[in-house]
Amino acid sequence: MGEIQKMTIDGKTYVLVGEEDYEDMMDSLEAHAILERVRAGEETWPSELVHELMETDSRIRTYRKYRGMTGTELAAAAGISQPHLSDIENGKKAGSVDVLKRIATALRVDLDDLVV
Repeated sequence: MGEIQKMTIDGKTYVLVGEEDYEDMMDSLEAHAILERVRAGEETWPSELVHELMETDSRIRTYRKYRGMTGTELAAAAGISQPHLSDIENGKKAGSVDVLKRIATALRVDLDDLVV
């Protein structure tokens, strides 16, 4: 860590650090917060999945495969027919908000994760 200076303004002491040191401290705090969320049980995503999600046209299919589910299993869990799920996965139908919420719940992801 570089030079640290203290100064008093209106009776209150402030610490002055270099910009790079400040950014390092903020990164450290953010990393600590992320690790705490992971320790509390928040799910993390492998980099391969993240890259595939960025490149795919079917986020539902990508999450479904990641969860190890067949189309039939996901459709049953979401309470829709397998052909309807297939149409949504293939972009032939948009899917109502209600159906997309049920799919997201079955995949254990947020609705926002499915709709970009």
